[in-house]
Amino acid sequence: MVFASLEFLSVFLPAFLLLYAVTPARARNALLLASSWLFYGWWSPLFLLLFIALTALAWAGGLLVEHAGRHRKAAMVVLIALNLGVLAWFKYANIVVETFSAGLVHMGAMPIAWQRIALPIGLSFTVLQAISYFVDIYRGKFPAERRPVDFATYLAMFGHLVAGPIIRYDWIRQRLAHRSMRWAGFAKGARRFMIGMSMKVLVADTLSPVVEQVFATAGPSLVDAWLGCLAYTLQLFFDFAGYSAMAIGIGAMLGFRFPENFNTPYLARNVADFWRRWHISLSSWLRDYLYVPLGGSRRGNGRTVANLMLTMGIGGLWHGADSWNFLYWGLAHGAALSVVHLWRGRGFTLPAPLAHAATLVFVMLGWTLFRSPDLATAGAMLGGQFGLHGVGLGAALSNMLRLPVVLAYLLGIAWVVAPALVKRPWPTHSARAVAATLLPIGGFVLSLALVASRGTVPFLYFQF
Repeated sequence: MVFASLEFLSVFLPAFLLLYAVTPARARNALLLASSWLFYGWWSPLFLLLFIALTALAWAGGLLVEHAGRHRKAAMVVLIALNLGVLAWFKYANIVVETFSAGLVHMGAMPIAWQRIALPIGLSFTVLQAISYFVDIYRGKFPAERRPVDFATYLAMFGHLVAGPIIRYDWIRQRLAHRSMRWAGFAKGARRFMIGMSMKVLVADTLSPVVEQVFATAGPSLVDAWLGCLAYTLQLFFDFAGYSAMAIGIGAMLGFRFPENFNTPYLARNVADFWRRWHISLSSWLRDYLYVPLGGSRRGNGRTVANLMLTMGIGGLWHGADSWNFLYWGLAHGAALSVVHLWRGRGFTLPAPLAHAATLVFVMLGWTLFRSPDLATAGAMLGGQFGLHGVGLGAALSNMLRLPVVLAYLLGIAWVVAPALVKRPWPTHSARAVAATLLPIGGFVLSLALVASRGTVPFLYFQF
C-alpha cells in the first residue's frame, strides 16, 4: 500500500483519521502504532515481524546505552553494528555475491548459485533512525524512552515509515507524549498532502515513461539524452519531494511537526548548497552522525577532503542495493564538495548565474549515473549527452512527447523556478487564500482520477 493508491486514499486513510479523531488522547499512540503495523504488514507480514524485532532491539538498546555506565560506548557500538549488519545483509548481500560471481565467471569458474534476497521497504530509514537514537542517548541529549508503545510509534508511524523523512526522536518526543488534533493543523496538513500528491502524480508519474524509454535506448542522441535526463531530474524531485510533502501533511493532520526535507534544491549555487537543500534529513544525518565525528573540516584540507569523500561515498552506498553506480555517484559528489571547500579557502567564486548553471548541470549529470542500472547504461547516456550518438530527436521519444508529457515538463520547470521569480506576495490576501485552497483541491481531484485510470506508480525511494 502506498500513499498514491486507491486503497490508501479511499479506505485506509479515511478510516484511520475517523478512528483517530474519536480515540482518547492517551490511546492515540496505540492506535497509530497498530495502524502503522497494518500499513506495513499490508506489503509483507513476514518483514513486519523483522521490523517489530528491530523496534524491540532499538527500544531495549536505548535503555541499555543509558544504564551501561562505563560500558555505554561499547553498548552503543554493538547496537549500531547489529543494525548495520541487518541492513548490510538485506541491502548488499545480492550485489556483493553477484560481483564476486561475475569475477569467478571472468576467470573461467562457475558462478555462485544464489537466490536473491528481497529488501524490506523502509529498512534503510529505520536503521538510520535507530542509530541516531542510540548516539543521542549516549551524548546525553535526552533520556531513553521508557514506554515501549511510544517508542514503537516513533519508529513505525506510517507517515514517514517507508521513505522518510528521517525523523530524529528528539524532534517529536514531546508530541509523542502530548499533542492535540486541531482543525487548523488538520487543514494545513490536508492541503500539504494534496500538494504532495499532485507533485507525485501530475509530474513525476507522467514523466516516468519518458525516463524508462530514454534510459533503455542503446545510443540516445543529444536531444534524447538531455530530455531524458531532464525528465528524470524532475521525476526524482517531484516523486521524493511529493512523498515528503505527503508525509509532512499526514504528520500535521495528527498533531506532529515533521521538518522540511527539500528547499528548492535545483536553485542551489554550488554542490554544498545543493546538499543543504536536497533530502535535508539525510544530508543533516550524514553531517551530524558521520562527517562531524570523523573530524569534519577541523583538521586541515587533506583530512577534510578525505572526510567528505568517505561521507558521500557512504551516502551513495546507502542508496544502492543493485548497482555500484550509487557509490560512484556519491564519490562524485564528495569530489565536488571537496572542490567547493578548497575554492572557498582560496576566495574563489563564480558569478551567480554561472554558479547556478554549473551546479545544475553537474547535478543532472550525476542523476544520469544515479538512474542508470549499470555503468554501460551510464556510459551510453553520458555519451549521448555529449553528442556522441547524433543530435536530433529520435522517433521513439518523439512519439511519446504528447500533450500530457509536455505539460508535465512545463509544470515541473515552472514549479522549480517559481521561488526564484516570485519575489513578492500576491497583491491581495483574498486572492492568495482562494488559490491556496482551490489549486491543491483541483490538483488532488485530477491526481485521483489519473490514479484510478492508469494505476499506482510506486515511489522511487521505496527501492532505497
